[in-house]
Amino acid sequence: MADGSAHAPLHVPIAADDLKPRMETPVKTKKFKVDFWATDFNTAEIGIMKRTQNEAASNQFTKDMEIFGQTVVNGKRESLIAYRHGMWKRNRDFKRRLVIKLFSEDLHWRGTVEMLVGRSMQLSLAAGGLAVPAYSINLGRHDQLVQLERSAHHWPFFPEKYSFFLQTKNGPRFYTLRRNIVCIGADYTLCDQKGRKIGQLDSRVINLGGAWKVTLDSAHANARLETVLELFCAVLKFNGAARRHVRQLAEKVRGGRLKPELDHQEEALYTNPRRRR
Repeated sequence: MADGSAHAPLHVPIAADDLKPRMETPVKTKKFKVDFWATDFNTAEIGIMKRTQNEAASNQFTKDMEIFGQTVVNGKRESLIAYRHGMWKRNRDFKRRLVIKLFSEDLHWRGTVEMLVGRSMQLSLAAGGLAVPAYSINLGRHDQLVQLERSAHHWPFFPEKYSFFLQTKNGPRFYTLRRNIVCIGADYTLCDQKGRKIGQLDSRVINLGGAWKVTLDSAHANARLETVLELFCAVLKFNGAARRHVRQLAEKVRGGRLKPELDHQEEALYTNPRRRR
């Protein structure tokens, strides 16, 4: 052609979407690892001076606290896990209670899970002596006391279940943690109120101190749920001993060999908030 249009470069219009920056594929799961040490020697707590610094950093870090684990995200430690060693190891009967606390790396308190011996006895005695441990979870910056309980509907050789719920702006959200039937170690599946799988707690049997790799659907991930799962992993570290303790207490109470007497700190957890003052 005379105007040379046959040799002119083609003009391809650029779509508006092509001008936008390319977005990476969103992460579908949230992952973290709850890792427990095999010995009392760890980098978080060495020597008397370090313990003194820990106690000064938070009034929740009492003199009988012992750090025994951590939460790791992307290879970096984000929280420390400790329990009241004296209360669990030295006390007996109704005074023996499991109290575990979660702290940030700089020892700011994030949450506490503690065994409710009275509630555990109520559920266990009604279940004919089957150990039904119950726990209360106090989360930082969250008004609700979360109740975590083992299900009393448990047939022999069937996997155990724990349940809890969280209050949200859109109403309560109910969750079930079910131990997997076929697994090596103690793996648990997290399900929502519709029975859909939304998370997995995969135990690491090669870790001498014990560890759980937690995978959570990003659509359900939030700080409060993640904290509950961190504390639940810490409870699993003591799961066998806690069940034996509850079962033995129930046997003594049923046989009239032990007079029930709750610890005063636990009594406060049952106090009616609407009582006259």
